[in-house]
Amino acid sequence: MKVPFVSFKPLESELDKQIRDAFERVYSRSWYIDGEEDKQFEKLFADYCGIKYCVGCGNGLDALMLSLRAMGIGDGDEVIVPSNTYIATALAVTYTGATPVFVEPEISTFNIDVSRIEEEISDITKAIIPVHLYGQPCDMDEILRIAKKHGLKVLEDCAQAHGAQYKGKRVGSFGDAAGFSFYPGKNLGALGDAGAVTTNNIDVADMVRALGNYGSDYKYHHIYKGYNSRLDELQAAFLAEKLSIMDKINEDRQRTADRYLKEIRNPNVILPTVKEDRTHVWHIFAIRCEHRDELEKFLNDKGIGTNKHYPIPMHLQKCYKDLGIKEGELPIAEEISRTELSIPMYYGMKKDEIEAVIDAINSFC
Repeated sequence: MKVPFVSFKPLESELDKQIRDAFERVYSRSWYIDGEEDKQFEKLFADYCGIKYCVGCGNGLDALMLSLRAMGIGDGDEVIVPSNTYIATALAVTYTGATPVFVEPEISTFNIDVSRIEEEISDITKAIIPVHLYGQPCDMDEILRIAKKHGLKVLEDCAQAHGAQYKGKRVGSFGDAAGFSFYPGKNLGALGDAGAVTTNNIDVADMVRALGNYGSDYKYHHIYKGYNSRLDELQAAFLAEKLSIMDKINEDRQRTADRYLKEIRNPNVILPTVKEDRTHVWHIFAIRCEHRDELEKFLNDKGIGTNKHYPIPMHLQKCYKDLGIKEGELPIAEEISRTELSIPMYYGMKKDEIEAVIDAINSFC
């Protein structure tokens, strides 16, 4: 049986009428930027996250970069990021003129190892970006404690964790601000690029909005050297429809993950660990295997789609050669890059599809 790594078809089928109605609603108004749909989605998403303000923007990378700029991060500063995340997290830091400082993760959860953070804090460290990688929240209590102790800002990277909870609170509500991506493959995905910033700080919200609108606080009045990064009306309308079933989407993914965790019993495969005080929303179901490439070929030959997140760690990418970090200096990130394999995980997976994935993995030797 063929099982794709990801499929949008079940969700598209369920929301077909709502999405088409949303398009018609926007199209009939002939208003495509900074209109009612954007305002409505921002309010809905802020309420969903349990936060005061939400500002839509062009994508998740911009959400992080604009937030850092609004926090005053810039040339000569350092920002702590996990060593094993997607490169957008580090790029957001670089684009402000600051330098990313990589901290190794816990290999069992893939999230930043809070016990390693303080040893990387210097006199020029200004912020920490905890990434709720693959959909599991980081240890926010400890991160916030460290940040308060050292006078640092906290910017949550929630690009893969829409709706995930830490001790009963949704991610995106803990730090000074948070960046979300609504790339189509996310749990809450647009029909194109889109992103948002959430914050309880009105000054940060206002500055992010102005920076994303060419640095303008009102038409033709520019207070910053800004960017063009706005959430358009169509994407806001589509996202509002999907947000209405966000919890249903996550619960469906959690049911699939529960089966994987209980029924994958191959001793060659290491399953992810979920901590008790948080909910994982499973944007990615990441397993590890010493024979990752052989397992990937084995599954692909059986029609099971896979992906690798991420096969080359950031410090070994050519674009970050200037940081001078040599192979072997961040061994946990390198180990994850060498052994991680992502298996099918999407809303609406059928029972026989889930069983096909489990049976295939269990038959690998």
